[in-house]
Amino acid sequence: MVTTNIELNGYKILKSVGIVRGITVRSRSLFGNIAGGFQTLVGGRISIYRELCEKTREEAFQYMLQHAEQKGANAIINMRYDANEVMAGVTEVLAYGTAVIAEKAN
Repeated sequence: MVTTNIELNGYKILKSVGIVRGITVRSRSLFGNIAGGFQTLVGGRISIYRELCEKTREEAFQYMLQHAEQKGANAIINMRYDANEVMAGVTEVLAYGTAVIAEKAN
């Protein structure tokens, strides 16, 4: 279970096991830059970059889930994403939150 809320509706948080994160760093390929450049000429949605961003976020998310599992958590609250450009064409995406142990509330 993952939520951006600070609590899980219908669940009682038994223990916080700490901050978890998943980080990935990606760059655009030469082909991707060329295709993206052509798409910007006609305007509208730039699908090649959207797909890259979505894959990058998903990878960071999965790494965060793995980190939570390693800590023995069964849920993550207050989940967020952050992104930074490391250098031209290279972006870091971070998924993070608070890993907790939760049980269904009575």
